[in-house]
Amino acid sequence: MYQTYSTKEKIKQIFVMLIPILITQLGMFSMVFFNTIMSGKYNSSDLAGVAIGSSIWNPIFTGLSGILLAVSPIAAQRFGEKKGKEVASILSHGIYLALMIASLVIISGVFLLNPILSVMNLPESVNETAHDYLVGLSFGIIPLFIFNVLRSFIYALGKTRVVMYILLMSLPVNFFLNYVLIFGRWGFPELGGAGAGYATSFTYFLIAGMTAILIITQRPFSEFVGLEHFKEFSSEKFKEILKIGVPMGLSIFFETSMFAVVTILISKFNITTIAAYQSALNIVAFLYMIPMSISMAQTVLVGFEVGAGRYKDAKAYSWLGIYLSIVIAVVAGLLVVFFRYEVAGFYSNEPAVITLTGQFLIYALFFMISDAIQATALAALRGYKDVNFSFVITLIAYWLICLPVGYILAHYTSLGAPGYWIGLTAGLLAAGIFLSMRLIYIQKRRYTANLANVV
Repeated sequence: MYQTYSTKEKIKQIFVMLIPILITQLGMFSMVFFNTIMSGKYNSSDLAGVAIGSSIWNPIFTGLSGILLAVSPIAAQRFGEKKGKEVASILSHGIYLALMIASLVIISGVFLLNPILSVMNLPESVNETAHDYLVGLSFGIIPLFIFNVLRSFIYALGKTRVVMYILLMSLPVNFFLNYVLIFGRWGFPELGGAGAGYATSFTYFLIAGMTAILIITQRPFSEFVGLEHFKEFSSEKFKEILKIGVPMGLSIFFETSMFAVVTILISKFNITTIAAYQSALNIVAFLYMIPMSISMAQTVLVGFEVGAGRYKDAKAYSWLGIYLSIVIAVVAGLLVVFFRYEVAGFYSNEPAVITLTGQFLIYALFFMISDAIQATALAALRGYKDVNFSFVITLIAYWLICLPVGYILAHYTSLGAPGYWIGLTAGLLAAGIFLSMRLIYIQKRRYTANLANVV
C-alpha cells in the first residue's frame, strides 16, 4: 500500500487490492459451490442435507472467524503508524486465539450437533447427510481458522495476490476430491453429500499449510514472524483483538444466522423448495463475493489511512467502495434476473427445482443492491475501528426487520417462500441506510478533529 493523491490513484489502489481478494473469495466460495452442485447432481436429498449442514455451520464459522478478522484493521493501522513489532504481536496473538476458538467449536459440536439436528425434525436421509457432512467438515476447522488469521495479516500489509495464488492452486484438488468422494470414483468410497465435507477439510489443511510456509520464508511477511513473538502472551493484545473482533463477529453472526434461520424455516416446506431456495441463495452469495471483496479492501485501506492520520483519504476510500459496490450489484443483479433459469440449471437437473429457483431469483436485484450497501458501509466503519454501534444496527435490522417481515409475508400472504426474500431485502436495506448515516457521522467527527490538530 502507498499514499495516494488523486481519485484516479485511489481507484487504481482499490482495484490492485480488490481483484486478488475477489479471486480469493471466489475460490473460497467455489468450494461451497462444488459441494452444492455435486451434491445436487447426486440427488436432491443430499443437496438438502448439505444445505442444512451449511446453514448450521456458516453462522458459526463466519461469526467466530469475524472475531479473527479484527487482525486486519488493527494490523493495518499499526502498519500505517510504522509499528512493525506491534504488527508481529497482533499476528501471533491472532493465531493463539484461532486455536482456542477452533478447539471450543469442535468440543461444542461433539455435544450439540445431534440435538440441533433432532430439533429440526428433518427427513431421515437429509438428517444423515447433514450430520455426516458436518462431521467431515469438522476435521478442517483448526486449519481454516488459522488460515483466516494469516490471510488477514497478509491483507493488512496490502499484499493480496499471494493468497489468490494459493487458492487457485488448491481448487483443482478440492474439485477432484469432491468428485471422487461424493460419487465414489477411482476406488474412493461413495459418500454422497458427506464426501463434500471431507474434501473441503483436506483443502483447508492444504491452503493453511501453503500460507504458513509462505509467511515464514518470504519477505516482507517473514519480518513479522519470529519465535520471540509467539513466546509473548499478553492479555492486553487479546483484549484489543476481542474488543474490535467480538462486535465484528457478532454483526456477521447476526447476518449469517438470519439466513440460517430462514433456511430452517423453509425446511418446513418440501424438499423441492429447500433445494430451490439453497440454489438461489448460492447464486446470490456467489455474486456477493464482489461487494464482500470490495469491503475487505476498504477495511484495510481505510485503516491504513487512519493509522497514517490521513482522514480525508480514508473518507474517500470509504465512499468509493460503496459507489463501486452499488454499480456492480445493479449490473450483476440484472444479469441474474434475465438469465435466471439458465443459471438455475447449473444446480439441478429437476425441472421443478429449476422453475422454483428462477422464481426466487426474480427478487435478486433489489436484494443484491441492499446487501452491497450494508456490506461496504459496515466495512468502512471497521476501518475506523467503529464497531459497537454497527453491531446494534445489524442486530435490529436482521432480527427485528428481516425475519419478522419475511415470516409474515411467507406465512400470512399468498407469496409463500419468496416472502422471505422480500423480508431479507427490507432488513438489509435498513442496515445499509443506518450504517451509512453512522459513517457520515464518524467521518465528520474525526475529520474535524484532524483539522483542529493541524491548526
